[in-house]
Amino acid sequence: MKIIEKNEGKKIDYTITENKITFADELMLNLKKYERDDPNHIDVCLDRFGNLVSGVIPGVAEVYVAQIDIPAREYDFIADGVDENGEPKEVPMPLPFDMEKCTLTLWALK
Repeated sequence: MKIIEKNEGKKIDYTITENKITFADELMLNLKKYERDDPNHIDVCLDRFGNLVSGVIPGVAEVYVAQIDIPAREYDFIADGVDENGEPKEVPMPLPFDMEKCTLTLWALK
């Protein structure tokens, strides 16, 4: 996973285990479940009560602590016989999720 520190200061504690990232032993996200055919962006914020939340909730989320960017799912195309015109036909097969292609951006805690 690529890590970017957006600004100076203490960042939230986090651990990465396989496809999962856990923030402050409070909020865990399995990034593989968030992989889509389009890029996906997840905001992690502190709410006004000091709880971690996923997403920006107007009036509740007050401070960004992290952002996660998951690239679009990649495919390999496998030969699958021929079509009705005798042309080779291929079917898309998703490649395994690769955590190393994701980006974690950390913001300083205030």
